[in-house]
This record gives sequence, structure tokens and C-alpha cells, in this order.
Amino acid sequence: MASLKDLKTRINSVKSTQKITAAMKMVAAAKLRRAQEAAEAGRPYADRMRGVIANLAAKADPSSAPALLVGNGKSANHLLIVISADRGLCGGFNGSITRQTRTEVARLQGEGRTVKLLMVGRKSADALRREFGDSYIASLEGIQGTSVAFADAADLGETVRSGFENGDFDVCTMIYNKFVNAITQEVKLTQLIPAEVGDAGGDEAGSNYDYEPEEDELLANLLPRIISTQIYSALLESSAAELAARMTAMDNATRNAGDMIDRLTLVFNRTRQAAITNELIEIISGAEAL
Repeated sequence: MASLKDLKTRINSVKSTQKITAAMKMVAAAKLRRAQEAAEAGRPYADRMRGVIANLAAKADPSSAPALLVGNGKSANHLLIVISADRGLCGGFNGSITRQTRTEVARLQGEGRTVKLLMVGRKSADALRREFGDSYIASLEGIQGTSVAFADAADLGETVRSGFENGDFDVCTMIYNKFVNAITQEVKLTQLIPAEVGDAGGDEAGSNYDYEPEEDELLANLLPRIISTQIYSALLESSAAELAARMTAMDNATRNAGDMIDRLTLVFNRTRQAAITNELIEIISGAEAL
């Protein structure tokens, strides 16, 4: 059985940890509001961009359409852009991205594809470095945080486009956590190249537009921009999801620390009472012996 001094030291240690987790929860909650607003504000723009691309793609000639839209006709080499966090202490946020990346790499390799990884964020990069280190083409840190800059997304988009034009890969897919609410994050896979083109939604559905300049010229200008836009949107979603996961994790840690303090305090009181009782017994026994 632990001594009273050991129990008291442990209680003080857990109390100190509880103060840290409570502070981290408050900081994450304060930052989450702004990150959530940024992520939600970016969704309409990204959705409308996809709608415009879908409307243009429906009228484009596949034989002369840009390669960013229809691909280069091959699918042997795949690039995965993996977006995780630079820091931990955010529950299963990074673990879910790491597991999904392993699953996707195994699926592609099982189909005979060559997989390359572009890692954004340190935690998943560290977890996958030993396993897939030969597949890395880059590992980027520090482009996420409280304020995500579009310039960083544009630079990353330019890197992706240059790699595709140089023939380094044929298909590009992005893996990231989408913010749903304060306690839920959803792992998403979004194909960047060739562009995912579904049915035009909203006002684009069933509408006829006359474009100036022509559709092919518009596609050539918009497709590079939508890649950067999708990357920027994913960074915003990932940043908000990370803060939400950290707030939830630190809240759970604070509650668990409180429960542990209660249990240790109960053991401490029982141990102290037992020690006092033993001392009284020794005093009474000594007195009776005299």
C-alpha cells in the first residue's frame, strides 16, 4: 500500500495536470469559434465552384478538355495528400487519418498502383514515416493553425499541378478530417485530379448559360483555381476539426482527472484513518502493559 506522502504527491500531480487540461480546453474552445466560422464560410464558395465546373464539363469535348478535368489517360501512379495536425492531444483526430491512409495505400497497392504521399502535418507523417518513408515526396508543417492562409494552399496547389504536368503521378486524392460539429469529425477522401465532376446542383441544374470567353478557355483558367480552393477548404475543415477534437479530448481528460482525484482522496483518507487507528491501538496497548 502506498504511503500517505506518496498519495499526497500523486493527488497534487493529478491536480496540476487537471489545471493544464482545463486551460487547454478553454484555449481550444476560444479558437474553435473562429475556425468553425471560417470553415463554414468557405463551403458555399467551394460548392458553387464545383457547380460551375460541373456545368462547364457537361458541355466540354472530352477529346480536347484540359487534362486536369479528364486526366492523362493513365492511373498507374497515385498521389495522396494527407492532412493531419502538427500537434497531438486531440483524441482520435490524427489516428483516424493515419488508419484511413494505411487502408487507402493498401487498396491501391493491391490493385497494382504506385502510391506517393504528400504529408501536411507532423503527426501522421511521423506515424507513417517508417512504414511508407520511401513513398514520401514532401512533408510540410506549420501551414495549419488558428489562421490558415490561402497563399499556403495556392503554393500547395501549384506543387500538385506541377507534379501532374511533369508526369510524377496520374491521380491525386486528398485525405482530411471534415468538421461536422464539436464532437464529430468525418474522414473525407476528395479526388483533385482528375477533377470530380458530378451533376450540377442548385441554380446550375437544368440551366443554360452563355459563357464569355468560351467553355474551354474558362475550364483552363478555373481548374487550377479549384484545386487550390479545395485544398484551402480542406485545410480550414481540418483546422476546425482539430480544435473541436482537442476541446473534447481535454474536457474528457479534465473529467477523468477529477474522478481520479476523488478516488485518490478517498484512499488517502482511509489510509490516514487506518494509520491513526494503529497509533491509538499501540498507545492503548502500551498503557495497558504498564
